[in-house]
Amino acid sequence: QVQLVESGGGLVQAGGSLRLSCVASGRTVSTYAVGWFRQAPGKEREFVAGISRSGGKTNYGDSMKGRFTISRDNAKNTVYLQMNGLKPEDTAVYYCAADGRSLQVVTTRFWYDAWGQGTQVTVSS
Repeated sequence: QVQLVESGGGLVQAGGSLRLSCVASGRTVSTYAVGWFRQAPGKEREFVAGISRSGGKTNYGDSMKGRFTISRDNAKNTVYLQMNGLKPEDTAVYYCAADGRSLQVVTTRFWYDAWGQGTQVTVSS
């Protein structure tokens, strides 16, 4: 089973940027599609972005398109989420998750096998 650890969260002003990292251990991340999800207080966990095993396919939540970019470096066992143009409504705990079954990018959280502990992102207005 793969273990995931997120980092890079923090407090940023609206319009600012953050880059989140998701480092995998236990198994090579190249055998997993990886998704980023977020959960704000009182809300459902929602899909943010996902990337296929090779990195050739990506998918984004509607409100993230054009602002967020997901990428991966399989040699470093790491997946990144570059977030630009941050808004207060982006405030949430961000989680990365691994999907060992799909060749595509799955947007539903129930499909993912392993999850990190999350990293807090807070955007001030």
